[in-house]
Amino acid sequence: MKKYRLKISEETVDVDVSNSDREQNAEFTIGEKIYDVRFQAITDNCLQLIVDGRSIEAFVAKSGQGKHVFVNGRSFLIQDANQLPSRRARRSGLDQTPGDVTPPMPAVVVRILVAEGDIVKKGQGLIVVTAMKMETTLAAPSDGKVIKINTSVDAKVAPGDILVEIEEEEPENEKRSAI
Repeated sequence: MKKYRLKISEETVDVDVSNSDREQNAEFTIGEKIYDVRFQAITDNCLQLIVDGRSIEAFVAKSGQGKHVFVNGRSFLIQDANQLPSRRARRSGLDQTPGDVTPPMPAVVVRILVAEGDIVKKGQGLIVVTAMKMETTLAAPSDGKVIKINTSVDAKVAPGDILVEIEEEEPENEKRSAI
C-alpha cells in the first residue's frame, strides 16, 4: 500500500492506494471512503477511468505548480502536500484563482453556450471543445455574470487560455474567475 498526502485545489487529503493483482486496477481510500478504480492510458495526457463502475475521462496537464486534472469540465490542481512550503502562499491575480478552467489539452471550440452579460450558475456548461474526436463541456466554476468571451467557434485553444471571464456573485467581496 502506498500513502499520499495530496492538496486538491484548496483541500488537503490523505490517500491510500492499494494495487490489485493487475497493474491497471487499484483501490483508493480517501478518508472513510473506498473507491475501486480501473484505468487505462488513452494518450500521454488522457486516462479512461472506471470508478466504482462509472466511466470517466480525465485529462492531465503538468505545470510548475503540480498537475492539473480536468474531469467533466472542471479543473483540479493536485499537488504533493509534503512538497509544499509550510507557510501559507499569498493569493493574488487570476493565475492563482482556484476556479480557473481552461481546455484540458489543445482543442478546437465547437460551441459557445453563453453570451456576454449572461448570468450563470456553478457547473453550467459554457464552452464545448473537441480534441481527439472527444467533446468536453467546460463548466462555470461559480455563480456569476459572463463579462467577456475570449474565443470563437473553430478557434484553436490550449491549456491556460482564458476562454470566458466570469465576475463571481459575491456582494461583499466581488472577484473575477477565469475560464
